Amino acid sequence: MEVMFHSSAFLLPPIPAGHCPPPSYALVVLNQNLPRFAPLLWNHAAQLRLCADGGANRVYDEFPLFFPHEEASDVRNRYTPNVIKGDMDSVRTEVLDFYRSKGTQIVDESHDQDTTDLHKCITHIRDFTPNADKSNLCILVAGALGGRFDHEMGNINVLYRFSSLRIVLLSDDCLIHLLPKSHHHEIHVQSSVEGPHCGLIPVGMPSGRTTTTGLKWDLNETEMNFGGLVSTSNIVEGEKATVQSESDLLWTISIKKL
Repeated sequence: MEVMFHSSAFLLPPIPAGHCPPPSYALVVLNQNLPRFAPLLWNHAAQLRLCADGGANRVYDEFPLFFPHEEASDVRNRYTPNVIKGDMDSVRTEVLDFYRSKGTQIVDESHDQDTTDLHKCITHIRDFTPNADKSNLCILVAGALGGRFDHEMGNINVLYRFSSLRIVLLSDDCLIHLLPKSHHHEIHVQSSVEGPHCGLIPVGMPSGRTTTTGLKWDLNETEMNFGGLVSTSNIVEGEKATVQSESDLLWTISIKKL
């Protein structure tokens, strides 16, 4: 079975490309408090930056707070999203007008009440990314965790609905992404900025046999389910962990406060 490699290098400053091409990042900003490393994510996602509806308010209000010694207007001019997309029930009119004047594309999908704003943004990225580039694409989602629990679960559901894409949900405290059962997984841990606490969570159905290496409490053909064993508060012990499972699993790891 093919191995899928995972890395949280987007939590580190960009470095010049080496022999391997770096991932192509896109960024989606949701309507929750931005993580302290939001400007770093923005810089990584040089090709495409989207705000999901009220996420535009967050960029407008909170990005100037990351640069207290600069004029707010200068920061807002520098951090301008490419697209604002959603049902437009949260974004403020003055924010929408400001970004429209800067050339941001506004996509009103208020007619679609069957999908979340994140789903709408992921669809936009998928449809506008050439097929040849999708294998190297990693979509970072800021503000995806915290706040209303139903919103969190909706965001996690997006990972499953777009399981062929690499999508990482981020908050100040942790990240989450899907480990599809179609691959074996090799996770390269950026120990200076993430860990050591981690977890493997079956969502939607019990997991089949799961085997890991590189964790303090490794699993050995272990079955997991809610009401039984779930691997929470595990610990990564080195720079690499591996996961093989008969079921899709969520991988989560803590992000250090430096």
